[in-house]
Amino acid sequence: MKLIVGLGNPGIEYQFTPHNMGFLSIDRLAEELGLSLSNRRCRSLTASGRMGAAQEEIVLAKPETFMNLSGLAVERLLEKVAGRDRDEDEIEAEGGFDLKQDLIVVYDELDLPLGRIQIRERGGSAGHNGIKSILAVLGTEDWLRVRVGVGPEHKPSDGVKYLLGQFRKADLPAIDEAIQKAAEAVKAIVSEGPQAAMNRFNRKPE
Repeated sequence: MKLIVGLGNPGIEYQFTPHNMGFLSIDRLAEELGLSLSNRRCRSLTASGRMGAAQEEIVLAKPETFMNLSGLAVERLLEKVAGRDRDEDEIEAEGGFDLKQDLIVVYDELDLPLGRIQIRERGGSAGHNGIKSILAVLGTEDWLRVRVGVGPEHKPSDGVKYLLGQFRKADLPAIDEAIQKAAEAVKAIVSEGPQAAMNRFNRKPE
């Protein structure tokens, strides 16, 4: 089973902002899979379904804790959905859930150009507060993440203001393409495995 979590902030005022690319990518996945993110559990909106040729079981989730407390929702999801006890010494939980392979977190990355996708198997937060929260809860950097580039052509003087501001109309086509690429990257991880997905999506554009 794969737990696929997109990060963002709940509320209509944040819906179409760079900081919500994780939410928007999960919405796109749900739409393509014919799922509805309407189940409220574990401090998140969730949907369950299957993905890929092997029809692997998946859970899509959008935490409702606000970005800076994303780890609280991920912790609950791992306890209830994946069967991982917070007191376990082993990362792998009952039922074969392997944190390194089966947790996928999708989120915005200001350090990547708008539209660039990067899949990583481990790493720090690079200043992203949602990732900081998840790292603090899990106590390990070894889990999959899909970083969705939102960086503008010219570095903003106020990064927080940019991330929480509305998308520019001129950027909407690139935003839509990035959301689609992020959804495709998640599907590639599930269907082909992380390494094959990284080989495909981590290439710098020519």
